[in-house]
Amino acid sequence: AIRKKAIIVYKFADYLKQGIMSDDQLKILDKHIVAGDNILVVGSTGSGKTTFCNAILDRIAELDPLTRIAILEDTRELQCPAINKIPMITNEFIDMNRLVKVCMRIRPDRIVVGEVRDRTAHDLVKAWGTGHSGGVATVHADSASAGLTRIEQLIQEANVPPNKAVIAAAIKCIVSI
Repeated sequence: AIRKKAIIVYKFADYLKQGIMSDDQLKILDKHIVAGDNILVVGSTGSGKTTFCNAILDRIAELDPLTRIAILEDTRELQCPAINKIPMITNEFIDMNRLVKVCMRIRPDRIVVGEVRDRTAHDLVKAWGTGHSGGVATVHADSASAGLTRIEQLIQEANVPPNKAVIAAAIKCIVSI
């Protein structure tokens, strides 16, 4: 499969204009972005999770222009206008799990993972819970509660029992697409 970057990056203003997002939802998201809360974007395949993450990254760059953002992906799809961004991509030698650990050495303010789909969930939740707040990640699930269940399942892939309190402390906002 060949994935192509979006030609147009939708902004929150576009979501408002099209009636996809309300003013109240924008205020809530802005509050979470400014507070440096981690945001999990949940949805099914093709629902627009990556497109919405691009809008969040655009808003982060607007509201917190000096933030240092590590963007971890296995396929480059996220687009971020921030000045201080560090895009990192997996390869045949470094998987996403290792990339999360490596990115900790570059001291990012925010850690963004294009898609959490395996035991990486464990290291991401740990990273988000240890001073790297304000991150964004996506996971495939049909609802917010199913997204949290999916994170628990993925953490179990690391042979670690999921700790709901740790997950709750790390993920402050869930957007269900």
